[in-house]
Amino acid sequence: MEKTDNSIKETIRRAKEGNQIAFSTLLDTFWNDVYGFQLLRTKNENDAEDITIRTFSRAFDRIDTYDEAYEFKTWLITISKNLHVDLIRKRKRSFLDDVDPRGDEVKKVLDESPSVEDRLIIEQNLADLLQDIKKLKPHYQKVINLRYFNEMSYADIAKDLNEPVNNIKVKLLRAKKLLAEIIKKK
Repeated sequence: MEKTDNSIKETIRRAKEGNQIAFSTLLDTFWNDVYGFQLLRTKNENDAEDITIRTFSRAFDRIDTYDEAYEFKTWLITISKNLHVDLIRKRKRSFLDDVDPRGDEVKKVLDESPSVEDRLIIEQNLADLLQDIKKLKPHYQKVINLRYFNEMSYADIAKDLNEPVNNIKVKLLRAKKLLAEIIKKK
């Protein structure tokens, strides 16, 4: 997705105002950059994906702190690099204590209006949709099922999966995008 500097700045401005479509656009625009960076660092798809989800969660939670003097991609990569370092440290000390250092406050990522992906998913035949959901990675299947079939809130899903709410929001956003891509390929 080719974006000009001005359109990215405008998207960031809308994201700072809480616009869900802006968050989705930023995720689409920069996902591959962050994921690719982490894949090179971790050499593990699951870790790269998990760190990328956490990166966007942290970035969306703290979008108001973004300084436009720097490129947005650079800001995301810096967050991602720090999260990777944190993961390595956590793994090194995990046998000593099971403390989860995350105490992030949840803000910003809203889910008010249905996105294009939401409408496409709703329009699908349920049997076909279930088959398409099975093509997703298990952790994406789980958040889709909990949200749309068990009708759980983000907070309930976060509690059930023992993850921060923003991670759940980003995972669900990513799962919907991947599911929409599967459906569009048919």
